[in-house]
Amino acid sequence: MRKPYTIQEVRQKMEHYCAYQERCHDEAIRKMREMAVLPNDTDAIMVHLIEQNFINEERFARSFARGKHRIKHWGKSRIINELKCRNISQYNITAALKEISAEEYAATFHQLAERHWETMTEKNNLKKQKKFCDFLLRKGFESHLVYEKFKALENN
Repeated sequence: MRKPYTIQEVRQKMEHYCAYQERCHDEAIRKMREMAVLPNDTDAIMVHLIEQNFINEERFARSFARGKHRIKHWGKSRIINELKCRNISQYNITAALKEISAEEYAATFHQLAERHWETMTEKNNLKKQKKFCDFLLRKGFESHLVYEKFKALENN
């Protein structure tokens, strides 16, 4: 059985954990719980991490939104829901969504929709519509965009 970490060891490990990748408050607290850190020590370490700029919620939210949109091709709805699950404030969510330009968002949506439409082999039109729409809705794109795109592709 390993002896408990000292507060200095935890601070050092958390600095490395937060420097390696952007983290939100919840992720840092969860990590310290896994390390069995006492609540008072957790608070002190969180204060240190915030003061030393290892953790910054707005920076995390902006980075998260950029990455999930550009790499995983998520829509705004999914990004908002994921940030809310991480207890990110509405102010930071709004700031994060500004990282995605309208042109980039539209281009990603149209490219993803057209690529998915072309790869679908479903013959039944209703099933094809459902699969197509479900895919884009799961990705987090707004329903009015999805249904307009479906109608446009269906008529081609």
